[in-house]
Amino acid sequence: MSNYIIEGGKKLYGETYVSGSKNASLPIMAASVLNRGITKLYNVPNIHDTQMMVEILKNIGCKVKKNQNKIVIDSRNVNKFEIPEHLMRQMRSSVIFAGAILGRYKKVTFSYPGRMWYRFKTNRPSFKRFWKIRDNSKSKFWENNMWNRKNNTIRNKSWLSKCRSNRKYNAFGRIIWWRDKNNKCRNEPEIVDLQNFLNKMGAKIDGAGSNIIKIKGVKNLKDVSYNVMPDRIEAGTLLCAAAITGGEITLKKVNASHITPVLNKLAEAGCTIKLRENEITLKAPKKLKAVDIKTMPYPGFPTDMQAIMGATLTVATGTSIIVENIFESRYKYMIELQKMGAKINIEGKTAIIKGVKKLYGAKVQATDLRGGASLVLAGLVAKGTTNVENIEYILRGYENLDGKLKNLGAEIYMIK
Repeated sequence: MSNYIIEGGKKLYGETYVSGSKNASLPIMAASVLNRGITKLYNVPNIHDTQMMVEILKNIGCKVKKNQNKIVIDSRNVNKFEIPEHLMRQMRSSVIFAGAILGRYKKVTFSYPGRMWYRFKTNRPSFKRFWKIRDNSKSKFWENNMWNRKNNTIRNKSWLSKCRSNRKYNAFGRIIWWRDKNNKCRNEPEIVDLQNFLNKMGAKIDGAGSNIIKIKGVKNLKDVSYNVMPDRIEAGTLLCAAAITGGEITLKKVNASHITPVLNKLAEAGCTIKLRENEITLKAPKKLKAVDIKTMPYPGFPTDMQAIMGATLTVATGTSIIVENIFESRYKYMIELQKMGAKINIEGKTAIIKGVKKLYGAKVQATDLRGGASLVLAGLVAKGTTNVENIEYILRGYENLDGKLKNLGAEIYMIK
């Protein structure tokens, strides 16, 4: 396992860029299976999760060429409808292949996805609706931890997903409306990016970004080249890194409209923000001010930024209140922040953060992707040395995070 060693107390200054979106790249890569031809993707982040997607694509018969942030996928000779268990277990997002393979082969077999397989339930509303896209079948669902679905034809169906996650793309192709528990479609930028990709490939989809998505079936899809959108969570993370250290940075290759709630909260905390085309400049105040946050589905404050902003507010003047409305048990990182001197009280889905003058370096453990990134930010401002363990979680979703921070003046390095 790898660690980050961080010597705190360095203000961040300079310019850097935002990598391609993880949460857009993964469903787009899976959707390439629907194209019986060549898919060229640009601006794909070079991270663990995209590498695992490449391995799954190769396993089911795709030819894949990868060069830096460009991936070429030849799916003409896909010859498998089963995703091996050892690949499924590498990440929960691997389940997004199910819809694409089902759309192409009318059948799919896969195991429990991700390391958190014990939390994965086949009676979730999202999976119940997933089953409705097929004609009646008497085949078994789960057998030896493998999920088998077969159907002769895929029919048009209005599909209601009550899955609470704001970034699940459970099916692709010709068949799906997908909505939240309020009978409205999720409208995250990553869903819009997926629609744009599929439409460029020849699909007929309308409504992404609104409350209703309509998909009209087509007989064939075509070769496509596509640039993946920038990662809005990475953008927010880098801006918070500048804010917590009292620095000033400019982000390039960023879409400010995707992170409006984050920019508003940073401005409320005292940061000066300037927007230009595809650029954001943030200048931190001498001392951040406390702010309150409630995570909400897009366009509200993103749950993936909750931990990042939580770490930032540990050194703000005053008391901040965070309410996590999307996911349960997303405050584990705060236990690690307390080891560094943060004053935090957790009551159910509410966290109360009383700002302190200083954090102190400590040995801490990343327990998830965003929580791990929050510990890196805390280490940047802490007095002394911070050792962040289990950074494999962080490497899942951030491309060259330590390199970008180092270029901005941070003293951070990775040890393996």
